[in-house]
Amino acid sequence: MPHPTTPRRRKLIVAATATLAATLVLAGCATASSPEPASTSTNSHAVDSDFLAAHDLAGLDTPEVIERLDTMPVADRPADLIASVQPDALVLTDDQERETQLPMPKDKVYISVAPYREQTHDCYFHSLTTCLGELANTKVQVTLTSEDGDVLLDEVRQTYDNGFVGIWAPRGIEATLTIEHEGQTGTATISTMNEDDPTCITTLQLT
Repeated sequence: MPHPTTPRRRKLIVAATATLAATLVLAGCATASSPEPASTSTNSHAVDSDFLAAHDLAGLDTPEVIERLDTMPVADRPADLIASVQPDALVLTDDQERETQLPMPKDKVYISVAPYREQTHDCYFHSLTTCLGELANTKVQVTLTSEDGDVLLDEVRQTYDNGFVGIWAPRGIEATLTIEHEGQTGTATISTMNEDDPTCITTLQLT
């Protein structure tokens, strides 16, 4: 005969598991330690067109999916979809445990940065649907300078509703990213040389 407390214990375990899952989602971004990048073999990871259609992403290529999700108002973002930006692939998973991957362009990598003044969070691979930064809808000056001193980007941009601003950086470089806002400046080093380089920069503090 089962112990009389077994059903209650089972309920507590289920509740604890659900709470943990919710906490991970609310935390927003992928872990700060270097996670294993997804395999991007085109033979083993064909794009699932039905998956994309189910999430209103049919017919879009990788940059178009990234732009749609990263620039979407936070209130409109799908709660049943996780979109992890990795150097070689955009990995999409949903609440039905389905997954598909879209290959990144061969010549560039998408990097998202959330400049901040006081509050930030750990992040490694940017999550297009759950990551949130401090400075939403804020105009900033963005400059990307290569190790050789070449200016790769020099633009006034507006952070998205999630507090991030996204840039496409050439592959195979290390560069200094500088963001300025209202007299405050912050810098961070980015790399696109390795398959496990971070795509989410949350360490750039404006001071």
